[in-house]
Amino acid sequence: MPSIEERFSAALHGSARAWRQAVDRRLKHLGISQASWMAIALTAKEKSPPSQTQLAARVGVEDPTMVATIDRLVKAGYMIRTPSDTDRRVKLLSLTEDGRRIYQSVWKEAEIVRRELLGNVDPDTLRVVTEFLEAMHAQIESRP
Repeated sequence: MPSIEERFSAALHGSARAWRQAVDRRLKHLGISQASWMAIALTAKEKSPPSQTQLAARVGVEDPTMVATIDRLVKAGYMIRTPSDTDRRVKLLSLTEDGRRIYQSVWKEAEIVRRELLGNVDPDTLRVVTEFLEAMHAQIESRP
């Protein structure tokens, strides 16, 4: 029988994948891929325009993969690249007006999925699990 740690790892990985797939199914009518809606959502939530490398790290993909996604988003008119004021090699990413509109659609559809999947969860349980996952994430991010 697997240890509780193995079960936790499998449950975390499987739940994260299933969650993204549920949102992806919900967003299919918008005609954008999972990589695209994740890049749009993460860019929209940043306080200042992220670099391509920063966005790749947040999505969890390699730089060349992110560049291809950004190329598609730029071509679709959802995102623009601008050179950094401090390092011309660095490209900063911003959403266009169309990108902000598609983000609003993505957010609304994702909110429906959140309500569907979490609507029957005890609020105290949800709070405890969320705080645990946030603490675990912070611990992982603080490691060298």
